[in-house]
Amino acid sequence: MRLKVTLQKEPKHSELVSCVGWTSPDELYSAADDHEILRWNLLGSTETSKVMTLPKDCFPTGMHWLPKVAAGGTKKGGSDLFVLTSTDGKYQLINRTGRVEKNVEAHKGAVLCGRWNSDGTALVTGGEDGQVKVWSRSGMLRSTLTQNSLPVYTVCWGSDSEHVLFSNGRQLVIKSLQANAKPTMWKAHEGIILVIDWNPVNNLILSGGEDCKYKIWDTYGRLMYSSAAHDYPITSAAWTPDGEMFAVGSFNTLRLCDRSGWSYGLEKPNTGSIFTLSWSSDGTQVAGACGNGQVIIGNVIERRIEWKNFEGTVTASKQIKIRNVSNDAIDKLDFRDRVIKLSLSFGHLVVATSSQCYIYSTRNWNTPMIFDLKEGNVTLIKQAEKHFLLVDGSGVYVYSYDGRLVCTPRHQGMKADTINMQTISISNDTVAIRDKTDEKVIYVFDAQTGKSMGDGKPITHKLEVMEVALDQFGPATERRIAIIDKNHDLHLTSVRVFGTERKFIKLGTMIQCVAWNDTTNMLSAMTDGKLMVWYYPNAAWVDRDLLMKTLIEKDTSEFGKNPQLCGFVGNHLILRRAEGSRVSTLISPYPSILHGYVNGGRWPDALRLCRFVKEETLWACLAAMATYAKELMTAEVAYAAIKEHKLIVGGYERALELAVKFKTHVDTVIGHRVKYLQRFDKKETNKRFLQYQEGIEIDWEKIQAKIDMEYQKERERPTGGTSVRSTSKDRA
Repeated sequence: MRLKVTLQKEPKHSELVSCVGWTSPDELYSAADDHEILRWNLLGSTETSKVMTLPKDCFPTGMHWLPKVAAGGTKKGGSDLFVLTSTDGKYQLINRTGRVEKNVEAHKGAVLCGRWNSDGTALVTGGEDGQVKVWSRSGMLRSTLTQNSLPVYTVCWGSDSEHVLFSNGRQLVIKSLQANAKPTMWKAHEGIILVIDWNPVNNLILSGGEDCKYKIWDTYGRLMYSSAAHDYPITSAAWTPDGEMFAVGSFNTLRLCDRSGWSYGLEKPNTGSIFTLSWSSDGTQVAGACGNGQVIIGNVIERRIEWKNFEGTVTASKQIKIRNVSNDAIDKLDFRDRVIKLSLSFGHLVVATSSQCYIYSTRNWNTPMIFDLKEGNVTLIKQAEKHFLLVDGSGVYVYSYDGRLVCTPRHQGMKADTINMQTISISNDTVAIRDKTDEKVIYVFDAQTGKSMGDGKPITHKLEVMEVALDQFGPATERRIAIIDKNHDLHLTSVRVFGTERKFIKLGTMIQCVAWNDTTNMLSAMTDGKLMVWYYPNAAWVDRDLLMKTLIEKDTSEFGKNPQLCGFVGNHLILRRAEGSRVSTLISPYPSILHGYVNGGRWPDALRLCRFVKEETLWACLAAMATYAKELMTAEVAYAAIKEHKLIVGGYERALELAVKFKTHVDTVIGHRVKYLQRFDKKETNKRFLQYQEGIEIDWEKIQAKIDMEYQKERERPTGGTSVRSTSKDRA
């Protein structure tokens, strides 16, 4: 992925350009020290027109358009009002035609920055006088948040519009609008901080300063990423609206990075310092205000997606190239509008442009299903086997692969513009959405109707939820959801709970991300330096002792520092290295084959597979699967193979009956029965067990010797042609 940058042959401004802002993905405004505000029409060939001329003593410092939600804008129109801050101590509210709606004396000295909150109900400004002030939309002063000894060069809002982030020299400060709330403050850079941005979707903070570094922080002031020092100070930085990427500007430098800080591409345009960066609302274009009078425009190209043997690349703003790596066949897909989002999985490619959605089958790239989009800015596409969901600024929509709208799940207070890949999940029957206002709550909906499940009661975790992921296969009544909480603990719970209290099962700690397999309900997770794969996580509902036996761990040191888990397709775990390249690592193919046999009820085949492979993890999976399915004879064989001396619940009487019938292992059954009762502090009440218990000596050495002999017989038994029933009988 990289930026394709465009510069005009001759600058349209005669002086330094200080700020830029988008009204729509096809229209841009710029303001400069030549006192001119220009409108840029980007449809076809780039055209500019003068909007207004500012007074001679007014040098602009910042521009921010009123959010579309507040402005009532549409994908065709966009916002109609922006705030312009300037060096004369004032800010102005100006409409798109250039008429000044309000002129406000705001600070002593220059007003260095100004930002609307997410719903456009309030404006925050920072000044050379060190003050941070909050204003109403009409320009009335609401409060002075703070008084600093140093100028406030940059300021922005938190996603809840209840907190403000601003710079104070080398420090970053998060201040609540509540009067007595204690601010969060930390030293962020070794030089003065010049630029910050706080993304509402991923809730991460981006900062850059005179120490020539850009950094990423969480809201507690913990450093998530720090770049190497550049040659010049970082003068601009901005997140894309969906929080998946950001751009950083410096002197003759424009860099595109992903949300983890990894650099996708570096451009060295002849621009001078880039003072402001602004992304279009669809996240496909970035504009920069340049010190030499230029306005630089970068288009995101070469976005790449992969699924099995297919690879898709956005080669131009309106073209995608599909390559089948198995036969090197290439198809080029052309669109009438800019490609905004695309997703490839489950045999389908879904492409969202600024006006339409295209659905291709991997078997046919010539005749897609096409439908019009209500909103032009799709922020997320997520797929399941039978359908997929789209997220835009106003809602969540579930569509079938023939282009039919299935449902529109929604809960009270839902903010669709803050939903990201980690906070929403879809399966064939369920949609799960984490609540933004209360991050402990997960709402679950029927994917066919959009109605809430569980009598409308959401899933409530004890801590804030960072990521949710639904498994993809099996009946809806057995749907599981994996949850990573604020402590980075991984929990598993059922989506539907029938008549009992909800149970959360903890699978791991320090988990960074999870991914369910696309063809079976295997679960993978990334922790510090390790990949973890649970071949059968449902064992948590069967036997916790078996759960750890179904887990494998793989070292990831060969993939460099901090690789990221991107997907789990077939037997391949797809990882992304620190420099952005995608690699895969393999797991054994046998667990997925075992899942197929069990799902098809082919228990004899499952047994033969386990005897052939002779792996404890596979036997443990079969033991849990058979127990869950109440295939007790298969479960008994599997338990014996992993030396788990367990008799299936309700099976003691049957075990004693078989032991007496075949005159062997009576002492084994009695011994384990005694252990079981002692463990739960119970007394024997069964008359038959009392009868045999009186005349039998429990010698565990002899019992173990007989068990070992049985294991030896089990290992030597041929792999083919043995039924479950005869095997179980022979053991007895």
